This record gives sequence, C-alpha cells and structure tokens, in this order.
Amino acid sequence: MSSFPISPIDRFAGQAATIKRPQEIACFSYDDQHVYHSDDSSLRYYYPPRVGADLSRGFDRFQKLDDTADEHLDSLLDTLMHLEKKTTTATEVDVVTWRGMMTKILCTPYDPFGSFEMNATRFQVCYATTSLILIPLPDGGDSFIEENHAFKLAQHEAQVRQPVPPGTPSQDLMSFWGNNKGYKFETLSLMPAPWAETSRDFIEGREEHVVNNHAQYCCVVRTGLGGTSVILGGEVDAIWDAKPDHADQPINWVELKTAAEPLTERDRLRFERKLLKFWAQSFLLGVPKIIVGFRSEHGVLQRVQELATTAIPSVVRQRGASWDGNVCINFAAACLQWLRDVLDREPDGDGGGVWRIRKRERSSVIELQRLEHSGYGDLLTPRFVQWRQSLGPR
Repeated sequence: MSSFPISPIDRFAGQAATIKRPQEIACFSYDDQHVYHSDDSSLRYYYPPRVGADLSRGFDRFQKLDDTADEHLDSLLDTLMHLEKKTTTATEVDVVTWRGMMTKILCTPYDPFGSFEMNATRFQVCYATTSLILIPLPDGGDSFIEENHAFKLAQHEAQVRQPVPPGTPSQDLMSFWGNNKGYKFETLSLMPAPWAETSRDFIEGREEHVVNNHAQYCCVVRTGLGGTSVILGGEVDAIWDAKPDHADQPINWVELKTAAEPLTERDRLRFERKLLKFWAQSFLLGVPKIIVGFRSEHGVLQRVQELATTAIPSVVRQRGASWDGNVCINFAAACLQWLRDVLDREPDGDGGGVWRIRKRERSSVIELQRLEHSGYGDLLTPRFVQWRQSLGPR
C-alpha cells in the first residue's frame, strides 16, 4: 500500500500549478427517462426565476432519479468512443474521470471530515477511476478511475439515518430545495430553448412544472493540472446565451446552486466553506458563472446572486481565507502525479489490474492499494475495450 500525505497543507501554498483552460471536446445527454444520447438534446438555457417562489411546491410530484444502480464510466466511455470514431484516433490524455472525483481531490486539503473511495484500472496504459481517470503510461496505456459505488451508497444511507430535529424539514425535502443543488430551483430557472424561442406561458408557468432530474446535459472537457493532462465529464446546468461558432472559444456555462440565507456570522462562515465546492466544481469544467438562489428556512426563494467563478478565491481571501484555491490546485496536481508515479512502478501483468484510492474521515493521507492484479473490474465496458484494441498499438 502507498500513501500520499495531505498535511501539512502549507507545502502547497504559493503560485498555482500550470492550468490548461478546460475546452469542451464532446458532450452527451440523458433524456427525461435517463436514456443516453450522444448529442446536446438536453442542453438548457438560463432565465431568472421569480423571487418569492415556494421551493416546496410540487414536491409530492417529484420524479426523482433512482441512482442506486452503478453506471460506472459507461456514458463517458461511450462518448469518448463516439469521438474517436469521428477522429479515427485514440484520445491522448493522462487522466480521464468524472468531474465529481476531481472535485473530491481538489477539496481534500480543507475537508478533514470528508471521505471517499475510488477504483482505478489501467488499459493501454491509462488510469481510470469511477469517476474515470485515464493516465497514459510511458509504454502507452490508459488508466480509468471511478467512485466505489458501494461506499457511496453506504454514505447516503448513513446520512438518511441521521436524526432530524423536531420542526426541521425532511432530508428529502431539503434535497428538493437544495442544500447545494436544488432540483426545484433548476426547474424555476431553466428553459429548453433560448429566450426568444420560448413562450411566455412556459416561462411564467415554471413554478407549476413537474420536477424531473432524469434529464442531464453533460460536457466532456480537456484540461490539465501541473504536468497531468485530464479529460473530465460532468453535468452542466445551463448556458447563458449560445455556444460559440469556434470550438476553441470559451462557453458561457451557468452552474445553479442553492443555499440557506446566511443570517449570522456563523452562517456566513458556513457559506464561505460551501463556496469551496461551488468553486471547485465550476473551475474544473470551465464554468464562468455560478448563480445562487438563497432560500428562507421555510423554503422560499429570497434572492438570486451571480458569482464569477474566477473571483471566488480572492473574495474568500479578503474575508479571512478559510481556504486557498492555489493550495487546492497544487494539492490536486501533486496527488495526480503521485498516482501516476506509483502506478508506473507497478508490475504490468496483462496491462490491467484494479486499485482502490481511499481517503478516510479525519485521515491525513490518501491511500492507494492494489485489489486485483489483472482485468479491469467493471470499470471498462467490453465494447470500449474492443474499440480501443481495434485501433491497434498506441
């Protein structure tokens, strides 16, 4: 077993490691039945919601996605395969993973109580986690990383079992309002087409629309941290205007978040810490704008605030620096390099193998342990393996 020390985090202070601006290279959608489509059919557009809206309205009709099934990296792999069939070449990159996995790593220096488990494998020689990480090795292979699904479900069950104080809304209702991601707030803020193409009746009737979180638009971006090139897949809530004509131009994505209205100094400090995850998620995909809906304790939308993603670390710094974005970036860059270095030293076997990446609650290290010496676990689909093998040696 190998380990990467988290503390002292002061060693990650200073100028941030080199960052490559995220650029969308592909996308995919889930429709209202959560069926995969290799297109942008679920792309949504932002239009401000009505302040004063009741975030509880429609909770009894909420069509919630059952996420207990382990979808692994399947959609991301299918999208990469679709891209590679158009280009007729394998995607050259060090790391491929879901945005959620990189968010966990990026926030680790300031999240001592956080914990995670990810699975990783190598293929042609790239690293993957479930949330997927691909890392080409010197002799030409990819790695894939995904979240350990059993660990994720156990965390969810533990959260559900936590006692709720009398008079406090249920966990399900709070999720509907949104402690971070408000499904109702999204429905109040989104349109299926640009404003000029959307009817007034649709816009004014959004408060009565059935909330359904099955549909998602997911972008796949190429980026980089330090010496590691990365491909990330992640959901994007909306676009501000329209995609630019040229692929190398930035896209005006919008990330929607909700939070309780901070009323005390303690509330403000709690929100400042929550901003760390808001910033990390948007930073990784290149989302320039975060729109936060602040709610009352009874779930009424009080106000809406726009935040520029790049400005958040400096705002936090001016308020007393409960976290430092440069520390997060440098930590993530060093952690990725460590993963690559350790896996490079492992015996190849058949080019596969499965590893567990773990961070325990209150632990001061990230652990890496080999679970299987061959195969890819369930991280890679047979169709992706066959496709890559059909391309020949890398």
